[in-house]
Amino acid sequence: MGFVYDTIMIKNAGDVSSVRRGFIQEREIRQIKVHAMVDTGTEALIISEAIQQALGLEITGQQPISLADEGYQVCRFTEPVELHWRDRYTFLPAFVLPGLTQVLMGAIPLESLDLIVDPKNQQLIGAHGEQMLFRV
Repeated sequence: MGFVYDTIMIKNAGDVSSVRRGFIQEREIRQIKVHAMVDTGTEALIISEAIQQALGLEITGQQPISLADEGYQVCRFTEPVELHWRDRYTFLPAFVLPGLTQVLMGAIPLESLDLIVDPKNQQLIGAHGEQMLFRV
């Protein structure tokens, strides 16, 4: 299986909340559309410092992470973002990895969006068809 990429929209969830409360207009939501690499070996949503800054995301903590080369690094994470794929969306923090050149969408965002990788067609598909299901 090769690499799987798909287009996602990342929004500042605080801005989305501010629109709902009437503090800002919808056009003021800081958001970015990116062509992300789906990485089932990664757990989280991983973004670059440039995207974190463009979205105005506050850093809320840090945590050690293991890297693909089996090394370890302390990685910062942000306040929640609103992550969109087609007509589905979820809320989750993003990890900020210095020097990253592309967004990585890992297992937790995939699970939260009820998505799986179709290896034959090298694309994302709904785990339960077109209907997004939540497990509780």
